[in-house]
Amino acid sequence: MGAIGQDGALDFEQVKGQPMAKRGFEIAAAGGHNLLLIGTPGSGKSMLAKRLPTILPPISFEEALETTKIHSVMGLSYPSGLIAHRPFRSPHHGITERALIGGGVYPMPGELSLAHNGVLFLDELPEFHRRALESLRQPLEEGMITIARAKATVRYPADFMLVASMNPSAKGYGALGTELQQPLPQDMQRYLKKISGPLLDRMDLQIEMQPVTVDDLNRKGIEDSSRDIRKRVLKARALQTHRFRALEQVYCNAQIPEGRLEDYCPLSPKVTGLMARAMSGLGLSVRGYDRIIKVARTIADLTACEAIETDHVAEAIQFRSLDRIMR
Repeated sequence: MGAIGQDGALDFEQVKGQPMAKRGFEIAAAGGHNLLLIGTPGSGKSMLAKRLPTILPPISFEEALETTKIHSVMGLSYPSGLIAHRPFRSPHHGITERALIGGGVYPMPGELSLAHNGVLFLDELPEFHRRALESLRQPLEEGMITIARAKATVRYPADFMLVASMNPSAKGYGALGTELQQPLPQDMQRYLKKISGPLLDRMDLQIEMQPVTVDDLNRKGIEDSSRDIRKRVLKARALQTHRFRALEQVYCNAQIPEGRLEDYCPLSPKVTGLMARAMSGLGLSVRGYDRIIKVARTIADLTACEAIETDHVAEAIQFRSLDRIMR
């Protein structure tokens, strides 16, 4: 990846416009949340996704050692001996289920495990094979993938942040396929049927990309650099490290286990009322409800706010685009 902001390395300051998407990436990095980008071709989905590792906490020695072991099984090696940066894996949508999750007569790791402690980017999400996508559900919940074969059953680590992107419809654009317009709801619903509801529920932040204008491209203002964003992310992560010090294998808000949400994310009656209205109005599942609370906890952490307030929840709800579109 190179030094951040040097010699043309990837950096968020290179991205023009898309303030809401950038905010979503900052929240995702701060809390370890999964993220789905919805936008027309050329709106910057891949450009943003590739820059996510530049705002994540640097990989620790323990993480580097564990990740390097997985990569070495596949014959991958690095000049320094250990992998130096968080992995960023971006398999093509034509990948087989075996290549994605791992397998073989003597099971070997796949892309899910190669992305361990890093980022898995799935571009054009609805174009992936349905069975391959469904294989994501176990690692997204457990951080592990189980591969059962006749000669052996193995479990490989697969704890990654999932970033996915998709076009508004199969044609990429709106109903006419020629103008950058909002697709008809039924077009999006038809396209989204390729992705299961449980998988969509696991996308904590769902962001509608906006077309980049000429004014955005010509604006002379200075964009936040990856270094600036990472500083805020690290401060939020430090709060979470302290918060979860008594829990094993929990390091960020996205990992709060079932049954412990009320312990770590208590809500005031006012916030509870807002969530009740959101659940009714958007038809949220229980999983979707929990995800909003976790994202709201991260938004509060970014401002070093001890309590989750209504504005934190309101912003988290704004990042559930599909819930609003599909209601």
